[in-house]
Amino acid sequence: MIRFDVLTIFPDMFAALTQFGVSGRAAQRGLYRLETWNPRDFADDAYRSIDDRPYGGGPGMVMMPAPLASTLRAIADVQRDELGARGPVVALSPQGRRLEQEDLRRWAGLPALTLLCGRYEGIDERILRRHVDQEVSGGDIVVSGGELPAMTIVDGIVRWLPGALNDSESAPADSFVDGLLDCPHYTRPERFEGEPVPEVLLSGHHERIARWRRRQALEATARKRPDLRARARASGRLTQADEDMLAELGL
Repeated sequence: MIRFDVLTIFPDMFAALTQFGVSGRAAQRGLYRLETWNPRDFADDAYRSIDDRPYGGGPGMVMMPAPLASTLRAIADVQRDELGARGPVVALSPQGRRLEQEDLRRWAGLPALTLLCGRYEGIDERILRRHVDQEVSGGDIVVSGGELPAMTIVDGIVRWLPGALNDSESAPADSFVDGLLDCPHYTRPERFEGEPVPEVLLSGHHERIARWRRRQALEATARKRPDLRARARASGRLTQADEDMLAELGL
């Protein structure tokens, strides 16, 4: 079981994870634990202030370091008491390294993970330097806060937990797991709006089906995400059979 501690000023948002879908069922089964921590509870004034104007001027507000540091210390204390050590602290930030599937797979093996959700113009740099182990971005985009990327991380990790998915092969077959996009999928009816299901999928020939799916994954990756194809090739994930398929496709 993994413990998630999420530092956020909007804790109610995370009920979407624990009440619905795969992550909701996993929570009910006790496969993970999610606790939210509001830094306003650690503010040192009557107004529960957690943000202030930036030094040097400029628009917006910045999250103050003191409430964040106090919250992170409290989280670390609880993790040490319950688990014997604190988990890494990941801050969600557009300045962070782009999140990848391998991150989720690796974090799924941790006993605890702390997610720091930024808001406003950002987080005081001293928190990032002194209390955060890694900054991660949900993509080359800017959203209103770190909550949605944090929810993506939790959901993605939960999919790797044993017992979370009905089919134990579902997570390893997801896009990006082997560096490629997933192959196309079809279900009933066999013909929809005049388009049939590819004949090979109806053949029952497992070897042919596996080869077709690999070929489709290679083609989708090469056409839609050539950067992923290049990385898979550089890392040695593409076999000679893969290269032969790509050559046959003119890719």
